Amino acid sequence: MGCGWRKNEKGFTGLEAAIVLIAFVVVAAVFSYVMLGAGFYTTQKSKQVVDTGVKQASSSLTLDGQYIYLNCTTEAGGSTGSNGKAGQIFFYVTQTAGGTPVDLEKTSIAITTKNGFKQLFYSSTNGAWDYEGVVGDGDNVVEANEKYKITIYVTDGDWNGIGEIKPNQEITIEVRPPIGAPLSISKLLPPSFDLLTYV
Repeated sequence: MGCGWRKNEKGFTGLEAAIVLIAFVVVAAVFSYVMLGAGFYTTQKSKQVVDTGVKQASSSLTLDGQYIYLNCTTEAGGSTGSNGKAGQIFFYVTQTAGGTPVDLEKTSIAITTKNGFKQLFYSSTNGAWDYEGVVGDGDNVVEANEKYKITIYVTDGDWNGIGEIKPNQEITIEVRPPIGAPLSISKLLPPSFDLLTYV
């Protein structure tokens, strides 16, 4: 029998085990990093979806006070009494707590009566409706702690289709901002109009 050298593989086994262990650690670290990144991305997207949903579902405007006012003077195109009619409707709005600012020049107003429905966007070239800053910086955006007066000229020809605003009538006014739910105001008008009637 020849005398040969026997190979000792103990050292190689330990080295191989270390390499395999390091490979497992590296793969696990990369996998964890990818999974955490995907999780953070999904969480961020979910938060954005929830935030957008809340903005779309909640109104950013609220009626300041509980009344809308009917201007029934002849100067406004109205008349008084049980057969009277409103020439203008005005009311005050503010931003809701936690609401987003509302650009009134990108807002529309819709009126529903028993005679019909009409929706009109703000336009500086027609006389359908207008706004005026009462408390605030005087721009066209309703922001926190600001108050705006909205006047609707219901006798203007652009409102043809809703009929005259007369006593004993139910009326719904919606202020529809570009983002968020509309501010909806529903009122049953009194049986007779004064020069300035509030409901």
